[in-house]
Amino acid sequence: MATHKSAQKRIRQNTRRRTRNRMVRGSVRTMVKAAREAVEKGEANAKELVVAAERALAKAVAKGVVHKANAARRVSRLASRLTKKAKSSK
Repeated sequence: MATHKSAQKRIRQNTRRRTRNRMVRGSVRTMVKAAREAVEKGEANAKELVVAAERALAKAVAKGVVHKANAARRVSRLASRLTKKAKSSK
């Protein structure tokens, strides 16, 4: 266990941040998964779910939980799946 005051504070900060990061990352994963499944099944609300997932990823980037490039890649893949499914269903 840390003996310095600054090290003890660091531990408290890291614990708080890890908890917040896990919550944010978990909710982002859930939203992305829901959007992906809706697109694959061809549900009517797929576009809204994709937009919500994009928004959640953007917020995670702003909080520093997810890297900017990682979020951009995931948004791109979701959008391409959506357009691909829309074209194939016509």
